[in-house]
Amino acid sequence: MESFSELLLKLVEASRNHERYRDIECVNLIASEGLKSPAVNQMLSLSNDLEGRYAEGENDLEGHVKIRYYQGQKYMSLIENYAADLMKSLFKCTWADVRLVSGTHANLATFKGLSQASKNRKMVVTPLSCGAHISHDYAGLAGAVLGLENINHVYSIDELNIDPDKSAHVIRAAKPGIVTFGGSLFLFPHPIKELKAVADEVGAYVAYDASHVLGLIAGGVFQDPFGEGADFITSSTHKTFPGPQGGVILGNPKNPRLEKATKAIQFAVFPLSASNTHLGRLPALGIAALEMKLFGAELAKQTVKNAQTAGQYLCENGVHVLCESKGFTKSHQLAVDVSDFGGGKKLAQELEDAHIILNKNLLPYDDQDDRDNPSGLRIGFQDVTRRGFREGDIKHLCDLILSVIKSKRKPVEVKEDVIALKKEFNHVKYGFQSVEEAIKFAEKA
Repeated sequence: MESFSELLLKLVEASRNHERYRDIECVNLIASEGLKSPAVNQMLSLSNDLEGRYAEGENDLEGHVKIRYYQGQKYMSLIENYAADLMKSLFKCTWADVRLVSGTHANLATFKGLSQASKNRKMVVTPLSCGAHISHDYAGLAGAVLGLENINHVYSIDELNIDPDKSAHVIRAAKPGIVTFGGSLFLFPHPIKELKAVADEVGAYVAYDASHVLGLIAGGVFQDPFGEGADFITSSTHKTFPGPQGGVILGNPKNPRLEKATKAIQFAVFPLSASNTHLGRLPALGIAALEMKLFGAELAKQTVKNAQTAGQYLCENGVHVLCESKGFTKSHQLAVDVSDFGGGKKLAQELEDAHIILNKNLLPYDDQDDRDNPSGLRIGFQDVTRRGFREGDIKHLCDLILSVIKSKRKPVEVKEDVIALKKEFNHVKYGFQSVEEAIKFAEKA
């Protein structure tokens, strides 16, 4: 076994290599990864003491600190309150819980709380095979950890979306306590508005997992979950919403029923599932919320435009991009069937060898028992958009992708062009370059 010193040196070397590799030398197209601004990164570096503190306790129905069981909280409580208020202001809601350490944690607390509030362990969800996150599924958090009974929405493979008419029959028959929308392969807005009345009819709470599209919602280009009938939004804060890694739950406890649910969710956060809530990320979360307030509409619009441009260009060049009839996507991501070119596993690796990072992905019609050999790729455009890519740059990037997919060039040859392209886009747009710049803007405003 290697010595402690040898392991430490290798750890430091691997960390340095990673920073150069993924940040400088790769084009990142993973749909579940965000890109923080220099200001957000700087705010994280200014929160070193906060990062190691504890703040166990209860919150009120505004998402503010109600009571804490540790001393030394006077500034920590203010920080949490301000971060919650910035998120509430951005998403036009009255309650936010920012204590969640991930999107999965947000789902855990929400599903647990709503099942307790409704006294009903049934939950209607998008099928895992059709893009739901594993935390929604009977084999993941919802079933294996919380013991919920999952009933699937009816999903249209042609539309790549929930079928509202058929799902209405499912909800009426199942009478669940929770109806859940959102997912990971998430190309089009889900039919919340069409199914809200049915959920109300059976007494179900409506939860919307916005982890992938929270930044698009903030920018006003995808859908308005609260306006369409969602009771609660759960999310991570580091995908299209370009903040620090973490989670959030949003809501509007405007009546006794929703107050009861909110309190149950808060109890599921603490004491049931969290102790240290990783407070060091909260000031950076606030900076990211301000950036999205100012630049989110432009960023979201360009992100979707870039995704649609890529879909059209890849399709015109002989690659099967799903949902051509619907414009390929209305979100930040594409689903691409590459079974004619060797499949998702093979091409994801070859593209990685060319320093283009995306992920293989099962498509709804794939054999769900053969998860290691999917026919699809999932491609996300939020990172490259924030680096300044526009339509012409996206087409150039697609040419590099096509040269690998169609085996026109070896990945190692394409890699040199990818690294050269990345050098042109190593500055973050749609955000602040420093905390001082954010402060100066706030003072002027």
